[in-house]
Amino acid sequence: MENLVLTVIFLFTLFFLLGSGVWIGLSLMGVAYVGLELFTNRPAGDAMITTIWSSASSWSLTALPLFIWMGEILYRTRLSEDLFKGLAPWMNNLPGRLLHTNIVGCTFFAAVSGSSAATLTTVGKMSVPELRKRKYPENLTIGTLAGSSTLGLMIPPSLTLIVYGVTINESVVQLFMAGILPGLVLALLFMGYVAVWATINRKKMPKKDPEITFMDKIKSSKFLFPIFSLIIFVIGSMYMGWATPTEAAGFGVIGGLVLAALQRSLTWKTFFDSLIGATKTSCMIAFILMGGAFLTLSMGFTGLPRSIAEWIANLGLTNLELLLYLMIFYIILGCFLDGISSIVLTMAVVEPMIRNAGIDVIWFGIYLTVLVEMAQITPPVGFNLFVLQGMTKHEMIFLAKSALPMFLMMVVMVFIMIAFPELATYLPSTVKGPGAG
Repeated sequence: MENLVLTVIFLFTLFFLLGSGVWIGLSLMGVAYVGLELFTNRPAGDAMITTIWSSASSWSLTALPLFIWMGEILYRTRLSEDLFKGLAPWMNNLPGRLLHTNIVGCTFFAAVSGSSAATLTTVGKMSVPELRKRKYPENLTIGTLAGSSTLGLMIPPSLTLIVYGVTINESVVQLFMAGILPGLVLALLFMGYVAVWATINRKKMPKKDPEITFMDKIKSSKFLFPIFSLIIFVIGSMYMGWATPTEAAGFGVIGGLVLAALQRSLTWKTFFDSLIGATKTSCMIAFILMGGAFLTLSMGFTGLPRSIAEWIANLGLTNLELLLYLMIFYIILGCFLDGISSIVLTMAVVEPMIRNAGIDVIWFGIYLTVLVEMAQITPPVGFNLFVLQGMTKHEMIFLAKSALPMFLMMVVMVFIMIAFPELATYLPSTVKGPGAG
């Protein structure tokens, strides 16, 4: 009975604060403060100060602002234009043709930016006008961009995986490596859907672009060389054990600045704008993490997470049933909260639950990331849909319908991961060198 009262008070306080328009980080701190004051003898103020400082000063978090800054720098280069020029000749003969540039372009950019919004904006600002000019179906143009841009959350460097790793104190490098194969499989699922749709609806597809020779395709690939080099440089240095995530992020920033300088898009204005953009995003995420750390401490003192984990364990659920229930829970939660907030808010309860069930926490991080990706394209708070609305001026209903097939592909991906857990566990087992630092 006491646990039920606790849960009701926590939830009421949380939804009251969020509904009042209070920032998510402050809302989490408010819930934690109420929990400590009402149900424990520990001084809430002292606990809050200590926890906030220790969570904000975590060395693993140093990689976060650097990866965000790298993405901000690249967003301000001609990268999207070069991506389209390099990819279009190779996509022209596939079923679905240039629609695949959205998916492959987002996959490439996801590997140098941990943000789905940055991936969406960078690829979309070039591909949407080009695909509209060629009269590709608008719903597929929007849908493929909405879905594939979420790959920025999974393919390293992923801000979501950094937050997850810091929250549960697991290796960020292993999480990064775990996200590579599932990210590529999800991209192939998106491409497979487009190919099937285009084959069935041939009359709705525009004509091919003029054919070019194989040598011309090779020449056009020079536009892909800068971003491909940066991907190898950043991810390869972590995989081979030459650099920690923080060091790799620093290399990525330097590489991004060099790339911007070579493209002559690096000015004092773009440099300053990228720095301000990275600072704002980093502070927002850090603030949420501070609130989440305080909430975790508060709930730990009340004993609520342990009680809920024991209650669920007593239900006798199989691991499959537990994962399916969690999938439904996170899909519903994703309709109202962004991915990072969902992870920080729930890990205090979910982490002991999955550890008690014997579920691999690295695998679960990737499983959770797929669910969080769904949240980016589910109304009413699907962040990618808002970005697309500003970019395309479409109604939210049209955007949500266009993104629905990609949402269903993510559901398929969840079951693929459950059936083949090695997709997420193989590469982490081969990682060399430095750990999470």
